Amino acid sequence: MAGVVRRRVAWWAAALLVVGAVTAQAQSDRPWLVVEVVPQFQPAEINRAWGPLLARLEKETGLAFSLKMTKDIPAFEEDLLAGQPDLVYQNPYHQVRAKRAQGYVPLVRDAKLLTGILVVRKDDPLASTKALAGQTIAYPAPNAFGASLLVRSHLAEVDRIDTQPFYAKTHTNAYRQVLLGRAAAAGGVKATLDKEPEEVRMALRVLWETPEAAAHPISAHPRVRPKDREAVTAALLRMAQDPAGQAMLKEILMPQPVRADYQRDYQPLEKLRLDRYVE
Repeated sequence: MAGVVRRRVAWWAAALLVVGAVTAQAQSDRPWLVVEVVPQFQPAEINRAWGPLLARLEKETGLAFSLKMTKDIPAFEEDLLAGQPDLVYQNPYHQVRAKRAQGYVPLVRDAKLLTGILVVRKDDPLASTKALAGQTIAYPAPNAFGASLLVRSHLAEVDRIDTQPFYAKTHTNAYRQVLLGRAAAAGGVKATLDKEPEEVRMALRVLWETPEAAAHPISAHPRVRPKDREAVTAALLRMAQDPAGQAMLKEILMPQPVRADYQRDYQPLEKLRLDRYVE
């Protein structure tokens, strides 16, 4: 119970930071943009990673940004599909759905391709994904791309097995369901597993990896002026050229930003027919 209270306090503390930022920026003469980040981690961790980067972007672009927190991925998706954020860091299939619903334009993504993973305890003798038939599998959320949609489609269409999904709200929580013995496996992505403490990484092993796909983009709603989109894009690319910027980009899981292109990077995902697994 104490852990639940601490998490709620942390969430509300992060939310208050956002309210304060919005108030201050609303009083500024500069254009300000609402930024939302898919909540792969707890709000305090998102604020710690994204706060310094947005402060740097403000200095380099002359724009102002407010980081809006959402309590979980379904709440984030509701905002996204309603077109609420001006700028958004989202998973690849969110980009497909956001393009369809609101016309969001991807600006930058990491050069390294994304790989979804299924992890089990290191001492678990499971040797294949088919052996997970009838077992509970933890996922961050139903519509997480590499960590859920690609995994669930593989289990259903390739392995042709039934499993019991448990949605843990974040990647961190999903991994810990396995460590606590509450799930036989957990869906995730390499980038989030790499951010876990060493004791967590050493206690898990990767059972299976998904095919690679273009990584999470930072995208803009069409209402964001083209010159502002370009200013943000150019500033992020410049940040990769100096050590301080590189450290900030690593924190948001985009250490090697490159320009994103919808037709090249994300349109191919439309052929995967993952809407069948979207909840």
